[in-house]
Amino acid sequence: MGTPEFALASLQGLIDFGLPLVGVYTQPDRPKGRGKQLAPPPVKELALARGIPVFQPLKLRRPEVVEELRGLAPDLIVVVAYGQILPQSVLDIPRFGCINVHASLLPRHRGAAPINKAILDGDAETGITTMLMDVGLDTGDMLVKRATPIGSDETAGELHDRLARLGRETLEETLRRLCAGTLQPEKQDDGLSTYAPMLKKEDGLIDWSRDARALHNQVRGLDPWPGAYTLLDGEVLRLAATGVEEGGGEPGMVVGADASGVRVACGSGVLRVGALQLPGRKRLAAADFLRGTPLAVGTKLA
Repeated sequence: MGTPEFALASLQGLIDFGLPLVGVYTQPDRPKGRGKQLAPPPVKELALARGIPVFQPLKLRRPEVVEELRGLAPDLIVVVAYGQILPQSVLDIPRFGCINVHASLLPRHRGAAPINKAILDGDAETGITTMLMDVGLDTGDMLVKRATPIGSDETAGELHDRLARLGRETLEETLRRLCAGTLQPEKQDDGLSTYAPMLKKEDGLIDWSRDARALHNQVRGLDPWPGAYTLLDGEVLRLAATGVEEGGGEPGMVVGADASGVRVACGSGVLRVGALQLPGRKRLAAADFLRGTPLAVGTKLA
């Protein structure tokens, strides 16, 4: 059970592992792009290409859907970013339970956006946890954990791709231990849990009164979506490829602008912005952006 690109590596890992797949469950096709044409989820495309039956129920918890799943008689269900909550009626079907591949070191960052939250919070490392699912939100017993450091300038998009590959490796290790009978489930310490809510577009608005390091984390933690932005003369200006420098000034004030970046004073320190984008235009490196849209020292961003 999975839907987006993040789940592709794990699905391919299951295929390569050699256990027979009786079906793939994914979200329904959705409108995509400017033309709003229906597009299949990435997981569906891979499953069909490998000849695996695909199921796309709108609501997994409907009795007829549960009965159809029960008829497949799965021994194990693997869940990777499926996008629907599994009810107890589904959790009870496979004799080996339902295993989830979660993109954080549980119990830290339970919820919908753990990759982004790890960067937003300035974590030095994150990872993958496989867990035996229960009805709670990422509260099940942990099975295998793999950690990886987070680069100081790494974006959520870059970390997403690394964790997808690590997810496959962690899942394969989990399956090997399951087949060998050596899995040892470990309870989570709820007192150490944090929550990573679903992201919203407004999460990207920059508050220049914050310190430069926090804003750097915000920019890279929301890249590529929803993206960090500020306002230039009332117009949305998206920011990317940032860095932190020493210095000061009135928060939101441009204190320097050259080919290496636009420098903006923060509550503490200076944020260097290496790429910028105006509505309807492409993201440009600072040098190219400044040739078309000069940002003089003293310009105020809101």
